[in-house]
Amino acid sequence: MLYSLDSNSYITTIPHKKEFDIWRGRLSDLEYNAIVDELNDRISEHEINTSSWIPGSDWTGTVYEPIYKKACGQNEEQSGKCFGLIVWVVLMNHPDVWAFGRYEKDGIPIEGITYFKLGRRP
Repeated sequence: MLYSLDSNSYITTIPHKKEFDIWRGRLSDLEYNAIVDELNDRISEHEINTSSWIPGSDWTGTVYEPIYKKACGQNEEQSGKCFGLIVWVVLMNHPDVWAFGRYEKDGIPIEGITYFKLGRRP
């Protein structure tokens, strides 16, 4: 479950849903489910996850490659946004409660959203 500390409410909608649906429609169920499975494995190992740090810079040969090659037509900016939305959906559907925010590292804004597991349900 995804929880907004700013609004003190659970999140049940996908931002930029129109774009997400287009990108998702270009991925097969097998490709999408492989991405979701990989993200769930990653999320279960860490209590803090920053979306832009998860996939690394080279997606070649990874489950994320179809996002770049198929879903987003080899557009890096769109691929990053698509990936971020998939992370959002995975955490929105996750059984644990996750909050999120935008933060800085060494005074520089982090590009992706940082998610952190809440110890209890709000």
